[in-house]
Amino acid sequence: MKNKDKASHYAHEAFDKIAGASSKASEVLYDKGEDLKIAEQILRKQCRRYVRDNPITALGIAATAGFLLSQLLKSTLNR
Repeated sequence: MKNKDKASHYAHEAFDKIAGASSKASEVLYDKGEDLKIAEQILRKQCRRYVRDNPITALGIAATAGFLLSQLLKSTLNR
């Protein structure tokens, strides 16, 4: 087998391995994305239930978080 043919053969093998690995990575990322969507839906339902069951506490948490975020942004923007 000529050097050119060997190089071509190895290049095709390498390409096939990379294609296989990227296909597998794509499948894993898709599955993880689906898992994240499901987790987000569950978290959203839990948050809604908590706010419905504890409206005053939820309002206090939201106000405190808003105040802390505004202070953080103010200190960051004043630098």
